[in-house]
Amino acid sequence: MNYFVIGYYALLIGASCTAAHFQSRKAFLLLFSLTLVSFIVGIVGGESALWTITVFAGVIALCVGTSFAFREFLVIVGWGEFSKAMKTAPLTASFGLFIIGTYAIAGVFSPIIAPYGEAEIITSAFAPADENLLLGADQLGRDMFSRLVYGARNTVGLALVATILAFLMGAIGGLVAATTGGWLDQFMGRVVDVIMSVPSLIFALLLLSIFGTGVTVLIIVIAIIYSPRVFRLTRAVAGNVVVMDFIEAARLRGEGMWYLVRREILPNSTAPLIAEFGLEFCFVFLLVAGLSFLGLGIQPPTADWGSMVRENATLISFGEITPLFPAGAIALLTVAVNFVVDWMLFRSSGLKG
Repeated sequence: MNYFVIGYYALLIGASCTAAHFQSRKAFLLLFSLTLVSFIVGIVGGESALWTITVFAGVIALCVGTSFAFREFLVIVGWGEFSKAMKTAPLTASFGLFIIGTYAIAGVFSPIIAPYGEAEIITSAFAPADENLLLGADQLGRDMFSRLVYGARNTVGLALVATILAFLMGAIGGLVAATTGGWLDQFMGRVVDVIMSVPSLIFALLLLSIFGTGVTVLIIVIAIIYSPRVFRLTRAVAGNVVVMDFIEAARLRGEGMWYLVRREILPNSTAPLIAEFGLEFCFVFLLVAGLSFLGLGIQPPTADWGSMVRENATLISFGEITPLFPAGAIALLTVAVNFVVDWMLFRSSGLKG
């Protein structure tokens, strides 16, 4: 038994005793549970397993500390309701906002942040990481870090535009259907049912094989595929608002359909729609990455995280983790957006005043 193992267990037991002394039940349960798990893992896996736990715990501690600091930063620099909301926001929400903000900065300032161009060949294929190549090179000798940064602009940007278009199409259609009712509501509902009956990936592959894989076509196809989801949610939420007494009073005053939608129905449907926007972005983002992985999304030489995974997948057979960087970027953003959406759903309430 070396000094690391002795120090590891001494630190955990000491921290557990400190938490118990100050009567912090949650901290004590967490630390002592980690101590018991470490005893078992240490016996089975040895020192290397304890190092793995240490690194994992360090990463978790770093994420928690970053989330706490960023939440306090937003409370100070924020204003009005946002600052008040951040005071009680969970650390997962602040972590999600931090990741989203980081991706946004990387996408907007990618030409400044990236040391090389997204299609610039600077070395040999699959060159290892060094002082000039932070993450090594891809199959053509392009800098992986630069392409990863540019991918934040291309992949996330395309997904965001497609989500906005899908959301506008679905939300406007759902509001109109709920407000007018009758045959128009039934017709739009049946069209949506037909589109949703076809699996999204198969539908996308079919349309892209017919109309091509241009960026404009890709955005329109994705918007058509995912707008029915928004339509059904908007139709359901707006349908509950339409039957309220204040809507009937507005109709008796002679207000038109667009007034009802803008001033009465939409303000009382905002909370679930905003949450749905985040979920919709996750679905669209994963579909864009999946299509690029299959070769039907964003086309080379444009940097895209899905195609980067496909192009460097052969390295996994040699024990290299290079393909995991773009895959990790996809997973991290998806988790971050879901954290923020969960918080927004928790904060969402009923009708406004």
